[in-house]
This record gives sequence, structure tokens and C-alpha cells, in this order.
Amino acid sequence: MSETPKIGVLAVQGNFREHAAMLRRVGAEAVEVRKPEQLAELDGLIVPGGESTAIARLIRLYGLEEAIRSFRRPILGTCAGMILLDRRHLGLFDLVVARNAYGRQVASFEADLELLGEEEPLRGVFIRAPRVEGVGPDVEVLAELDGEPVLLREGRIIVAAFHPELTDDTRVHERFLDLVQEAMNVRA
Repeated sequence: MSETPKIGVLAVQGNFREHAAMLRRVGAEAVEVRKPEQLAELDGLIVPGGESTAIARLIRLYGLEEAIRSFRRPILGTCAGMILLDRRHLGLFDLVVARNAYGRQVASFEADLELLGEEEPLRGVFIRAPRVEGVGPDVEVLAELDGEPVLLREGRIIVAAFHPELTDDTRVHERFLDLVQEAMNVRA
């Protein structure tokens, strides 16, 4: 990459530190985002997993809700981030999900996922994970678990029902950085 991508990680609650560490592993600069004005200098944004109700409340409190809605660069949303980006919340992704649909915290699990275009499975960590209930016509399924979509893309946004930041596999973050790099090249 000619220029190091500067990726914000929404840092109001949840797994923001784990995403920041993963971003550094794949060669990006990670910025913890807590204020709306920080979004202006970013090449991409990650909305991490955590507790979706708490994150939603905090982004409203910090004035980040409209700033995220108007952010036009690539976004990665994982677990709670997937919920927040759906039709019912921020409305940035043509998707409807059910919260905690794979069970409570004690029902958390790991599973191998079929990743589009890859022979090697992707390990998914599911913690109180959302389940996809419906998607719009422009949504591409990138990975499935037992025939159900768990990693999806729509334009500049990727969402995951699982936590890719909790494994050593960097492929989800690499795919996200590919989107970021494409957007950076278009702007240049």
C-alpha cells in the first residue's frame, strides 16, 4: 500500500482494543474513536462487538450517531456492530437481524465457516451473536454457517455475526482493508 490506511475503531464499549491490535497486524493505523470530529480524518471505520444497546446509547450521548450515518468510507461491523448497522438502527446496511439469536453468553461457540473464494475455512467466534433474518437484493453473502449467512457485504460495508478480531485469522480485516484501499485509490 502506498499510504498507510487510518482506520477508526468505535471505542465507546466492546472489543475495540482487539480490533485495533488486528488492524496493526495487517498494516493499518488504528485510531480509537470517541468524538464525531475524529471521523473526518479516517479512511475506514470499525463498529465492534459488545453490547448493542449500550453502544447505541453511548453513540447518541457522544453525538456519534449522525456522524456515523453520514460517514461515506468503508465500514466493518462485527456482532453488535452488525446490529447497529442494520435497517432498524443506523440504517446503513440492508439487513434485519435478531439479537442474541444463537443463545446467551453460556451458549457461545466457535465454528469453521465456508468463506467465499477460499478453500481454507474461517474460524468464527460466536458470542451472543445476531442471526440474519433478511437481506436486501444487493447484499452479497461472503461466509455461511450451516447454510445461514454470517459474513456479508453491501457496497462499502462488511458485517459479521461473529468476532473475527478474537482469532489469529486476519482474512476478514484484510478484506475490509481491500475495500479501504480501493476507496483511497478512488479519492487519490
